[in-house]
Amino acid sequence: MKAMYKYELANAAGVSRDTFRRWLGLNSVKLAKMGVSKRSQMLPPKAVEWVCREYGIDL
Repeated sequence: MKAMYKYELANAAGVSRDTFRRWLGLNSVKLAKMGVSKRSQMLPPKAVEWVCREYGIDL
């Protein structure tokens, strides 16, 4: 898994950026432990892997 921008993951999930941001907001504590803040534009590989598993995104 590689680091990805939030907009890339939103496109892969087939949702708008706003919807994707809301999804991430629901899990902000878990993501913060992985080094992701609200203002982060790019997610590290570990966070990308977790988000893909959590929301069923196939890359």
